[in-house]
Amino acid sequence: MADAAREPGKVIRKKRELAYEGTILKVYRDFVEANGREAVWDYIHHDGAAAVVPVLPDGRILMVRQYRNALDRFTLELPAGKVDSPDEPRVLCAFRELAEETGMRAESPEALEFLIRIDTTVAFCDEEIDIFVARELLPGEQHLDPDEEIAVQAYELSDLIARIYSGEIRDGKTVAGLTAYALKQNR
Repeated sequence: MADAAREPGKVIRKKRELAYEGTILKVYRDFVEANGREAVWDYIHHDGAAAVVPVLPDGRILMVRQYRNALDRFTLELPAGKVDSPDEPRVLCAFRELAEETGMRAESPEALEFLIRIDTTVAFCDEEIDIFVARELLPGEQHLDPDEEIAVQAYELSDLIARIYSGEIRDGKTVAGLTAYALKQNR
């Protein structure tokens, strides 16, 4: 029990080197002194992203099914996307991604309600995702990237929660967003 309460040792970053720069992330090699020992840690920088829980008037939630290359399979997720620049407000990103991926839109970015901010992979990545709720959706047009194939379908919240517990939905932002939304509705 005493070990659990022990203060962590000091960590000093001595140097950071860019190891790789891709289209959506940068991979760094950090040279650190941790607890008096030299170490090399990997660090991935991501500019951030936003996601949306799009709620229809009947309470169902719009979800997107899309192929994820890293997993080599299709996943069921909340609509989401990366910010266009590091200084883009995430609410604008959420507003844009909702329309692009689902073909539905909110009246304005101000109509989106902030729900939760998550850190996706704290051991090696600094990506943050802000998740918003969108209600009173208006019809629009889907604007997919040329390499995107996204199917949109509405689901009952209880069905989505069951899919989380069955292991069908495992995407972190989607699990966090849906469970936070469900908890908020039960208040």
